[in-house]
Amino acid sequence: CYRENILKTAKALVEDTKLLVSGAASSQDKLAQAAQSSANTITQLAEVVKLGAASLGSDDPETQVVLINAIKDVAKALSDLIGATKGAASKSADDPSMYQLKGAAKVMVTNVTSLLKTVKAVEDEATRGTRALEATIEYIKQELTVFQSSEVPEKTSSPEESIRMTKGITMATAKAVAAGNSCRQEDVIATANLSRKAVADMLTACKQASYHPDVSEEVRERALRFGTECTLGYLELLEHVLLV
Repeated sequence: CYRENILKTAKALVEDTKLLVSGAASSQDKLAQAAQSSANTITQLAEVVKLGAASLGSDDPETQVVLINAIKDVAKALSDLIGATKGAASKSADDPSMYQLKGAAKVMVTNVTSLLKTVKAVEDEATRGTRALEATIEYIKQELTVFQSSEVPEKTSSPEESIRMTKGITMATAKAVAAGNSCRQEDVIATANLSRKAVADMLTACKQASYHPDVSEEVRERALRFGTECTLGYLELLEHVLLV
């Protein structure tokens, strides 16, 4: 029941995505209508996904988290897409903002597809862990793309905060190795959820610290490079767990 509702609402959201992209080249009224429609649809989708997660029961909280994370990714992608649509409104086809819009639309569709795959995997206990790990790998890749962009963070933090956040990576690494050894679905799902948060927190803290007023250009470049290398190394670890 929940799966059918999720599939139906997700399909409607993909149609809204198409309207948003085409709306950038049309009137402000059409763009506003498309944005409002997508906002209503994502609210409906979030509700049916939450009901689906609740139906799993409290004895499987990690799988519930996987589902909630999947809808959060879709919501974030939609927010970015609406922002990109506003930026591309009334611009020429070869304007850089149009390429950003196409990229945002691609991420949006990727995340909706990922949500649907996750919903399907939840019904099959044998694939839950694999799917959770695949979704986390995709999420980390998207976070790395944001990290590597030239966008300056809204706030800065101290180098100490960045160092503190690396502890999460150490814990997640130990968990990933243990999951690779045990191959138990619940261990793999827990690893996926922990890894997702640990890497995202590290990347955010690293970028904020690298833009601290006291940090030189050379140190900033090194910090950003090491943040990227750490993430790529961690992705490689997760790929190995996935293979195992």
